[in-house]
Amino acid sequence: MKAWLLHDFGLDNLALGETPTPVPKAGELLVKIGAVSLNFRDKAIVEGFYEPHLVPKPLIPVSDASGTVVAVGDGVSRYKLGDRVSSHLYSRWIDGEPGPDEPAYCFGMPLPGGLAEYMIIHEDSAVRTPDKMSDEEASTLPIAALTAWYSLVDYGQIQPGQTVLVQGTGGVSIFAVQLATALGAKVIVTSSSDANLEAVKKLGAVAGVNYRTFPRWEEEVLKLTDGKGVDLLLDVAGGEGLNQSILATKAAGKIAQIGFLTGQVTTLGLMPLIFRQTTIRGIAVAPRSSFDRMNAFLNEHQISPVIEQAYAFEDAQLAFQHLARGAFGKVVIKVS
Repeated sequence: MKAWLLHDFGLDNLALGETPTPVPKAGELLVKIGAVSLNFRDKAIVEGFYEPHLVPKPLIPVSDASGTVVAVGDGVSRYKLGDRVSSHLYSRWIDGEPGPDEPAYCFGMPLPGGLAEYMIIHEDSAVRTPDKMSDEEASTLPIAALTAWYSLVDYGQIQPGQTVLVQGTGGVSIFAVQLATALGAKVIVTSSSDANLEAVKKLGAVAGVNYRTFPRWEEEVLKLTDGKGVDLLLDVAGGEGLNQSILATKAAGKIAQIGFLTGQVTTLGLMPLIFRQTTIRGIAVAPRSSFDRMNAFLNEHQISPVIEQAYAFEDAQLAFQHLARGAFGKVVIKVS
């Protein structure tokens, strides 16, 4: 089969080649991939700053894929030939709290990912594609949508009328705006682009703050919330900005620490954290059971993924370059 193979770190070392088509073992599905979507994790793996010591070479990258079951191993009962399914990043995290070794079974690293014509997914890990979604749309769900959903629902337990702050306008953030709005929350978004802030208001956000215009953006958030702060803040930036996130969150509020776009390390001021009694939880996507519940919600509320651009399979490097520049919503690669 044709597959993109990462031979060494750096986008120039990601090359289109051929590798044997995998054969499904007991309990496994062979999925003909229709599309994949890119996440910051994929970029970080290719560039070598995401657990580089764990990256096998060559590696078929990209965790989030959607396609059609074309062969099954012995004993498969959850799916049949012709069913449409998506991957789930943590292939063994089915329900409940995560185990200590979930990262050892992630697609796209260390397990082979979906940037290939075919992919092996265990039937217990695979998630049925929403009926009204194309493969391109469904490929955006496994990390971006599910991370937002888990942060808002499983962790944040957001209720109608509460306030959520979302950082940026990338994949996770756009899904968070859509989902939180559908849950009845009021959403504030931060971005460096006034145009993007206007665009997210059309998706349901009630206010936006340009953090370049207002470097002390947390002060603007407090103004928007009558000095209280938000109930839940989805932090995708990380780095030193986490201190501002604490100040923008209400007393006894919650922060979902999702990303590390501006840094994997922070110097945390403990006194605001202690006095505001803030809860910070690291979010690493979610179990498959949460994915199933999210898809039912997406169907019920007719939420469609926002895709900025879809690239041809042969143009995968261009898609990675687009992701590096930043995207409003998701960047997708059509495979077949």
